[in-house]
Amino acid sequence: MNFQFTEDQLLIQQTAKEFAEKEILPSAIERDKKAEFPAEIIKKLAELGFMGMMVSPEYDGAGLDTISYVLAMIEISKVDASVGVIMSVNNSLVTYGLENWGSEFIKQKYLKPLARGEKLGAFALSEPEAGSDATHQMTKAEKDGKYWVLNGIKNWITNGQSADYYVVIAQTDSAKRHKGITAFLVEKDWQGFEHGVKEDKLGIRSSDTCSLTFTNVRVPEENVLWEVGKGFNYAMNTLNGGRYGIASQAVGIAEGAFEAALKYSKQRKAFGTEISNHQAIQFKLAEMATKVEAAKLLTLQAAGLKDAGKPYIKEASMAKLFSSKVAVECALEAIQIHGGYGYVREYVVERFLRDSKITEIYEGTSEIQKIIIARELLKEV
Repeated sequence: MNFQFTEDQLLIQQTAKEFAEKEILPSAIERDKKAEFPAEIIKKLAELGFMGMMVSPEYDGAGLDTISYVLAMIEISKVDASVGVIMSVNNSLVTYGLENWGSEFIKQKYLKPLARGEKLGAFALSEPEAGSDATHQMTKAEKDGKYWVLNGIKNWITNGQSADYYVVIAQTDSAKRHKGITAFLVEKDWQGFEHGVKEDKLGIRSSDTCSLTFTNVRVPEENVLWEVGKGFNYAMNTLNGGRYGIASQAVGIAEGAFEAALKYSKQRKAFGTEISNHQAIQFKLAEMATKVEAAKLLTLQAAGLKDAGKPYIKEASMAKLFSSKVAVECALEAIQIHGGYGYVREYVVERFLRDSKITEIYEGTSEIQKIIIARELLKEV
């Protein structure tokens, strides 16, 4: 793999870095405290083309490669992982699937405004009884003429309150189990569709997460994604395409924690000298830097394989598994280096820890990633 970035990729990285520091950082702590959705920031991200980065210009996207997306995600998440996950869901879980498996009608009506960032998307797969086991869908859809009638509940939906369009996975033929699952595109204002209260979360508090309820929601048949019975395949393929997004979010958190710890170690004095001069601290910094670099390379490898049109499922799961673990470890070490100051909101590292844990859970837990990796390895034997 050659990770000599092009001029365009470096420009995207620098643009994301400058935007994060200028537009996101000033309000990050306050938004975290208030659990306030960054609506104005998302509008500005859209103006940069960051809400439809990999969508073809034919459908009003930026037409960028996956490596550019990863570099931007790292820089945004380094400052605020809440903004990072909002951006990731719209790019990885919504526009990616619509462009690859949506009809031309879907692309014209829904993908274009999503890619422009005029509309925001959400991905509704998880349910009260269906988390890691995505085959156990209790949300049902029954055919009624030219409509599907949707009933059920979805849990833990990122952008749940703020989205305009929702990709909803539902059971359409229980006898066929996972082969009887279908994906639909649902609009927020349709009768019978409601969202719950915003969850009071440990981390990524500035993003909104809530449950969704569907009561006899009538979905036009042209809003079926891919085709009837392909919903499970749609969800799994979309998640495969999204894991490098969460991996890059985790890398950003880890890198942010490391940089904060490095900076603090050169300012804080103990025993008559900066703590960066103590070997115990140097060892921590060395391990953090090594882990961050390894996580970043794994994530870029998955992105590079995708851009090259090569299989990347195993590599994307490896990147997510490792990067999410590194994010938690680096956040913990950053707090340790900060000592008591690391435990208070004034210093950003406590937020890095709270934000990091979710990267080991959503878009497939670490345990699920190990299953995927092992399955892919066994295919190779």
